[in-house]
Amino acid sequence: MYWPLMENTITVKDRLKMAAFVLTTGRFTNGPQVRKFEDQWSKWLGVKHSLYVSSGSTANSLIIESVKEYYGLKNGDKVLVPATTWMTNVAPVIQAGLQPIFCDINLRNFSFDIDEMKYVAEQHPDIKAVFITHLIGLSAPVERIRKIFPDALILEDVCESHGVQGPTGKKRGSESIASSFSFYFGHHITTIEGGMVCTNNTELYEVMRLKRSHGMAREGSPAYFEKYRDENPDIDPSFLFMTDGFNFRNHEICAVLGQAQLKRLDKHIETRRENYQRFYDGLLYPSLSPYMIPEYQIYNSSFSFPILPIKGDVNLLKETLRVNGIEYRPIISGNLLRHPAFRNYGLCSKREEPNVEYLHKNGVYVGNSQFVTKKKVDRLLTILAEVADV
Repeated sequence: MYWPLMENTITVKDRLKMAAFVLTTGRFTNGPQVRKFEDQWSKWLGVKHSLYVSSGSTANSLIIESVKEYYGLKNGDKVLVPATTWMTNVAPVIQAGLQPIFCDINLRNFSFDIDEMKYVAEQHPDIKAVFITHLIGLSAPVERIRKIFPDALILEDVCESHGVQGPTGKKRGSESIASSFSFYFGHHITTIEGGMVCTNNTELYEVMRLKRSHGMAREGSPAYFEKYRDENPDIDPSFLFMTDGFNFRNHEICAVLGQAQLKRLDKHIETRRENYQRFYDGLLYPSLSPYMIPEYQIYNSSFSFPILPIKGDVNLLKETLRVNGIEYRPIISGNLLRHPAFRNYGLCSKREEPNVEYLHKNGVYVGNSQFVTKKKVDRLLTILAEVADV
């Protein structure tokens, strides 16, 4: 058996659609197909505005840079981030001149630990924004986070958790200031490379539109473009720069793929949930299991099967998975503060042994997708039982 971390979700029909588009279109970059995909995504997520960009990482950069400008954040203002997340959740904060404050995680959904957040709030009452990550298809406790930081801007990374829901049934990423999604190869859906930024704030959306494409006025909505043009009559409006910006645009052909994949997204999420429920139930009594795993919840959208041995040798687990042809990896970054890029930062924690260290030393995950069969899940459960008995 070979069980890869990720599998190709691009079908033959997807390829034929892209080929037909290439043969018939006269435009390949950021045009009507991009806007069509953005509109479809907004409808699926339940937000007013979406912007298709080149990756989930550039989506995060666009959010941080735009939020800083629109809300008037100053260099050195503090942004709360979890100690386990992807590096491009934190790097944009630093690149924008803001100060990341790292908080410990909990081991139930790998998001912020609520008790630790309360401690951070005492130590740093001037937190301006909280950048939440919904890790590997698990829903972070957004509502509880809002209560601890009622005056902070709430931002969400949902890059690998498409379709994960909150307690009201609304999808995560639809109720915050801004949210990001990734369409990298092997995610719930793919556009080969790509990401989406979402918001319900029309004025913030306009800032994002400009910054996505060099800060050019012509990238704004028609009414905004007319305003920019009229305010600057001495500059050619086609080459009028209203703010600093980037080239975070994506391609028409990738948007065509995204439209096709989006039609299958809900079905893919349901399969992932069923796989995870089988995995969770298969441990018999998860509360008494030698492994710590997040509880199955109907509103999650399982990206993977996370495994944290409570006892035993994690290296034996890794070797057994490898011998059986099952790819595994650390749970995202492990402790991000152990990485050279972030060693100059510290963890704001009152614990002698933070949860993130346990995750770093012991946590692994195996990939989940619509291609994972019941037979594979059962084989994984058998392997875990065998390792636990050693």
